[in-house]
Amino acid sequence: TDSTQPTTPPQSNSYTKNRNYPKMSGVGPLSQDWEPVVLRKKAPTSAARKDDKAVNAARRSGADIETMKKHNAATNRAASSSTSLNTKRLDEDTENLAHDRVPTELKKAIMQARTDKKLTQAQLAQVINEKPQVIQEYESGKAIPNQQIIGKLERALGAKLRGKK
Repeated sequence: TDSTQPTTPPQSNSYTKNRNYPKMSGVGPLSQDWEPVVLRKKAPTSAARKDDKAVNAARRSGADIETMKKHNAATNRAASSSTSLNTKRLDEDTENLAHDRVPTELKKAIMQARTDKKLTQAQLAQVINEKPQVIQEYESGKAIPNQQIIGKLERALGAKLRGKK
């Protein structure tokens, strides 16, 4: 009863005919493996860590909770308030600490082109996909010039607003 001696297979077909099988002594019918198997989910993602259940569980267990406010969340401030002026250069400038404003020629040109097209400020704002307040600021001279918005105004009004006329 040497375990290295070949034995004959239970069936003899062309595939198993020339194979040598070791004798398996002491192995009866298949038995069940009763070792516990632990299945775990993936580690929680950052979104899962932020949900209310996780926050409440952390509070109950006494863990540290850190909250941070997102400054421009759910707003569209970036497009209307971005400046073409380099902020670092503005910080280093000790004499004149003011942003450039819309020049008088530009605000007059915007008003003239808008009235020629018979558009209101609100209609023009809708055409260029901006808020009416942006058009009001440009026409009153309070806005900080944004080349992107000026380009939209030129296309919508069909008039050249920048450079020499």
